[in-house]
Amino acid sequence: MSVTLAPSARQRARIAVYGLFLLSGMAIGAWTARIPAIKSGLGLSNGELSLGLLGIAAGAITGMQFVGRMVDRYGSRRVAVPMALAVGVVLVLPAYAPNLATLALALFAFGAANGTLDVAMNANAVVVERAYGRPLMSSFHAVFSVGGFAGAAVGGLFAHHGVSPAITFAAVGVLIAAIALLCARWAVRDEPDRRPADGAGSKGSRRPRVGKTVLLLGVLGFCGMIGEGAAADWSSVYLRDNLGSSPGFAAAAYAAFSITMTAGRFAGDRLAAWLGPVTLVRGCGVLAGAGLGVSLLIDVPVAGVIGFGLFGAGLSCIVPQVFSAAGHRDPAQAGRALAAVASLGYAGFLAGPVLIGALAELVTLPRALFAPAVLALFVALTATALRPPAPRRDHSETDPESEPESEPGAVQARVTSTPPNTP
Repeated sequence: MSVTLAPSARQRARIAVYGLFLLSGMAIGAWTARIPAIKSGLGLSNGELSLGLLGIAAGAITGMQFVGRMVDRYGSRRVAVPMALAVGVVLVLPAYAPNLATLALALFAFGAANGTLDVAMNANAVVVERAYGRPLMSSFHAVFSVGGFAGAAVGGLFAHHGVSPAITFAAVGVLIAAIALLCARWAVRDEPDRRPADGAGSKGSRRPRVGKTVLLLGVLGFCGMIGEGAAADWSSVYLRDNLGSSPGFAAAAYAAFSITMTAGRFAGDRLAAWLGPVTLVRGCGVLAGAGLGVSLLIDVPVAGVIGFGLFGAGLSCIVPQVFSAAGHRDPAQAGRALAAVASLGYAGFLAGPVLIGALAELVTLPRALFAPAVLALFVALTATALRPPAPRRDHSETDPESEPESEPGAVQARVTSTPPNTP
């Protein structure tokens, strides 16, 4: 299959992917900002709230188990756009939950819609990246972070003025729906690849499951997102409780992590084009592991902030490049590959805080925080998993006469297993 886009259509398709990532981040940011109000309104304890929040994780992982086949069968656009609209609708549900059980169900629906959208929008991003012929995935993930900040800011502003969570979610949901409709008009209309996947060429044979390399990519995503989850929940605690900093300065640790991660993702595409994904991820793993590890040895609050800042910069490009590599390995199975990687990555994000907490009980928190640093170094050592496979040799790619002609000024992106601009 090939996707031929004129420059203007290509630009609109890119904006549409930005919109999908933006609205996904906005939904999560808005929900996070109003968690205290939901907790207070239902009179939940911290333990009960934790049980309710498990609904998001369960829903996301459940959705990811089915979305890969849907994307491969129907195309990413046909899945991403309806799910984007669904996110705007189900965001409102938690505000009307009368008790813990219904809250968990509402959050399950929210998690399922967001998890499904996550895989579909990354698959659509791979198509657009292929059309451009150069790396774009890091900037898409950076826009997701911007959306999270925006959603949290809106939620915080509404909370400051005493606006109810229901109105907050409805307002954000309307904005999400508007962005989704724009994306529906501009998103690239990709079609599923009907060619047999590698090793499945015989008639009547089933398409094989994702290969070992994709699973290894999922492990790398798991390692990277363990670090993201650990930084989110434990960076400020480490500075306050173990280094004796003030509560305000302790918050600077996660702020530094978030800022450098977002900045790194905005710079990631150019770095990937310059260095290639393997070298970039290897360097990022070393930066993350060494930056956090050395700061833990220095044992000073300022060093802690700098260390988490370096940790965020190092982790910034790992997950986007892993997603891009998974989506490009075999276009016929891009959805399933991304679903597998996203599931493992999301599991890592959830497991990170729990892992660090359990280790802290055994060996103290500073020593426990060496775990994500070591995992980042493991990513650096295994970064060769991002190296693309050899291009498929078939008639349509070797016979010049079989290539379709494109209009003057159009850009043709051939769906192959080789990512764009890979040295």
